[in-house]
Formats: sequence, structure tokens, C-alpha cells
Amino acid sequence: MVFAAGGFRVKLYDIAQEQLTTALENIRKQMQEMEKSGVLKGALSAEQQLALISVCTDLKAAVEGATFIQECTPENLELKKKIFGQLDLIVGDSVILSSSTSCLLPSKLFTGLKHVKQCIVSHPVNPPYFVPLVEIVPHPETDPSTTERTYALMKKIGQSPVKLNREIEGFVLNRLQYAVISEAWRLVGEGVISPTDLDLVMSDGLGMRYAFIGPLETMHLNAEGVSNYCERYAEGMKLVLNTFGPVPEFSGETVQKVNQALSEKIPVVPKALDARRKWRDECLTGLAKLKTQMKSD
Repeated sequence: MVFAAGGFRVKLYDIAQEQLTTALENIRKQMQEMEKSGVLKGALSAEQQLALISVCTDLKAAVEGATFIQECTPENLELKKKIFGQLDLIVGDSVILSSSTSCLLPSKLFTGLKHVKQCIVSHPVNPPYFVPLVEIVPHPETDPSTTERTYALMKKIGQSPVKLNREIEGFVLNRLQYAVISEAWRLVGEGVISPTDLDLVMSDGLGMRYAFIGPLETMHLNAEGVSNYCERYAEGMKLVLNTFGPVPEFSGETVQKVNQALSEKIPVVPKALDARRKWRDECLTGLAKLKTQMKSD
């Protein structure tokens, strides 16, 4: 949907025809709903965007003439390696081979491929239609032009790409996310705060600020620049950081405590979960519109 909104022809490939049929039905429904509510991306109408999307169950036919291939299979290393192994045999020397993986290192995915210079990770954030960040992570042998072309393409389709200079476990987004989750888990597990209030600290506290500026700019603005912030608060930060506990096991009583609190708020049944996800996406759409408006102002 993001690529079609950018005006590109898209061919969806899957081994199961029913997956493709369902995908097209869902895409049509979502695009038409967003067009009605005025939040459809791009300059083209929903029908024009839908006309750019076709489906295919034959991999060779799917990638014929492609300039960019985005793999979106489940987070399974062997499955992804199998797909890239198949692609390696049938693609030319100019197409970019990109993976959506959120945590598998490029060196584990692409090493040994003859087209390794054309391989890169382009990790989108869920749901990518509403959250524009894309982490671009090269393999040690990725050609710099592959990185630059991927970055330019992501900018062209309206995403917000960031370039990692080298691969690292978890990339950047998940390293930051896991740091927050880890401390949240410890605070709830140690009885410092309830799960409900913990989420409120983020949604009505840090999250409001971080929707517009990052942690480093926050430091800059909360003092007379970053250097001044470090002079003022370094000792206090280190005092708190030294009290952080070990990596949680994410099991036992804390799982039960958090699961109970969240299940009372959002029952673990498809109807309730889907309704909450729809609400989340509507909130993200509204936030994206606000951010676009504020940038133009």
C-alpha cells in the first residue's frame, strides 16, 4: 500500500493463492475507507492505486522487471535464507534485495549470496502505513549505492528512513524499545507501579514528548544545550542507572500480573483486539496528520 501510494507498480508474491486473494480484498477495503475519511496517502485515487497492485504465485514471474524486492516472510532465519537463495539465482545485477526483518542481522541473512552487494535490510515499523520510520541496515559487503538508492526510494514513497552505519543486534528501534520494556517489566515485577499506571507514564508522559522530538533533543532543550545537560544531570542519571536490575526472564508472576491487567482492559479475543488495533491506527493517522500540518506551518 505504501509503495502503491508512491505511484509504483507492485507485484505481491506468495506461495498460497488464498493469501493473495485475501490481501487484495483487505487492501481494497482499507484504501476505500481511508479515501472516504481523507487520509489516503499519495496523489492517486484508491482505484488508481489498486490498479498498480497485482499478484503472482510464481517467484520468477513476480520479480521480472523489478527494481526493488521487499521480502516480508515470518521472522524465521531459515525461511528468509531460502527465499534469498532462490532470488539470488534469478535476479540481475541492478535490483535491490531488501528484507523487512526486525532483528535478524544482514550478515546472517545475506552472507554467501552472489548478489550480496545488492542486499540490505529495510526494517519498517508496524503498522508501516501509519508509522513512517524505516531502519536501513547494510551487510558488511553491501555496496554504498544500494544503501543510497534504498534511502532515496523510502523518502520518495513518504517514509522516514534512517541509515545505520553498521549492523548490531536489534538494530536501533528495538534496542531502544527493549530498554524501555525491560525497565517497565522490572518496575511492575518489583511492585513499584501497576501495569496500567506504567503504560500511562508512557502514553501521557514520555510518549507525548517523544512523538515530536527524540531523547537527545529532549536533553538539549531541557538545559542550555547537551553539554550543560550532562554537567547538570550526569551524576543523577548514573545514580539511577546503577540501580537497574538484570535482564528480566519475562516469565512467572510478572507475566500473570501484566497479562491480567491488560486482558481486563482488552480481552484476548479477536474482536476486542482488532477493535483496539483499529483505534490505535486511527490515533496514529490523526497524529501523522497533525505532525504533517505542524511541519508545514
